Amino acid sequence: MPWLLDLLYVIAATVTSPIWLFRMARTGKIRTDWPGRFGRVQPRIPAPASGRQRLLFHAVSVGEVNAIRQLVERLAGEFDIVIATTTDTGFARAQALWGRSPHRIVRYPFDFSWAVSRFLNDVRPSAVALTELEVWPNFTAACQARGVPVCVINGRLTERSFKRYRVVKWIMHRPFARLAFAAVQNDAYAARFKGMGAAADRVHVAGTMKWDTAQVADRVEGADRLAQEMGIDRSRPLIVAGSTAPGEHELLHAATPAGVQLLCAPRKPEWFDQAASALPNCNRRTSANPKTKNQNPRSDRFLLDTIGELRMAYALADLVVIGRSFGDLHGSDMMEPAALGKAVIVGPAVRDFQDTVDALRAGDGIVQITPDQLPQTIARLLDDPARRRQIADNARRVIQANQGATERHAQLIRDMLARTAAAKNPPPQRGAGAEVEEKEERQVGEPRLDAGSGSQTFGHHS
Repeated sequence: MPWLLDLLYVIAATVTSPIWLFRMARTGKIRTDWPGRFGRVQPRIPAPASGRQRLLFHAVSVGEVNAIRQLVERLAGEFDIVIATTTDTGFARAQALWGRSPHRIVRYPFDFSWAVSRFLNDVRPSAVALTELEVWPNFTAACQARGVPVCVINGRLTERSFKRYRVVKWIMHRPFARLAFAAVQNDAYAARFKGMGAAADRVHVAGTMKWDTAQVADRVEGADRLAQEMGIDRSRPLIVAGSTAPGEHELLHAATPAGVQLLCAPRKPEWFDQAASALPNCNRRTSANPKTKNQNPRSDRFLLDTIGELRMAYALADLVVIGRSFGDLHGSDMMEPAALGKAVIVGPAVRDFQDTVDALRAGDGIVQITPDQLPQTIARLLDDPARRRQIADNARRVIQANQGATERHAQLIRDMLARTAAAKNPPPQRGAGAEVEEKEERQVGEPRLDAGSGSQTFGHHS
């Protein structure tokens, strides 16, 4: 019942408020879009044009927003698009991608029944696509009551998340069972979705769209300007460490050879100041002023304390190190620098990206090491341009071999919306004999599901 869930949410929020209020105040997240988080969409979105369906994408943060970029572009000509995000950084990234497009960008609400109802009243979607997971009970129930199908795209349910979900399966079984379909990244995720209650014939292994977002290119617009404004010396080697976490900045600083430049781009804004203190005399991106050139020209440490410029930094790199993989976190995405032709080093903690790392390692397209191996590995690769080029070329081949999931997801969404339209506009009634004949013809042409797995598997590379 919605009121029971609302009560549980209130109790949980009250009990944990000293923790999350302190963290939000300390990181500045207390100054967020609170009306949006409680379901108010301002300005209100006009109803879609007559006969046009509206597709709502939900992408929690930056990674999910980037993952749906090509899918949004592929479907934009067919449907009215709204993108909802949860985090402030995700909202900023969505604005950077689609702020000048016809697509509306809104804040995804908390799962209180009244907030969800207000949100759906304002957005009026024909269907909802949840990126990776985010299967909330009140939201899916409200959509079901309105006849709005909900699906999961680029689905992933890690082992640790699955264990947590199973504890509350008595609550979460129904939301998973309501899914129109779940397009997941691999067979392990498919088994977990079905274990949580998703219908077996609605779970499809479609691969990950992140392979498709990796744009193979040799240059990135704006990279030269970034180097100039931050004071990066293009004549000297540069290591770019992306999506770093506290504890890794000190490690990277110590592992960087003398005379080599290091740029760190922390994953979260609340980690910027800690990173600055770990990188002595670093030039910060937010301190760059093109008019006054407010940077230390002799510094060889740089801090990218902005959102949305990491791709430009990767384009400048001689060597890339992936953050959140040398501590107790679970890795970050390494596809973007690999697609830009950079040799990539990653640490042992990559649980959230294990499939990607496994594929790249199998193709000799990445170097995975332990923290104590970082200094000698960096030095060896910087001294061996041919080896760096070999790793980069191998990674590009792996990426290109695994692409294609975006179109598979697009077709599943098109089919879902076609069924929705047909249900709302049924064809004229005909005689019973015609209906029987039509049913027999349809059964002949329907695809058969694999009897062993119970889920539809698309042709893709793993």
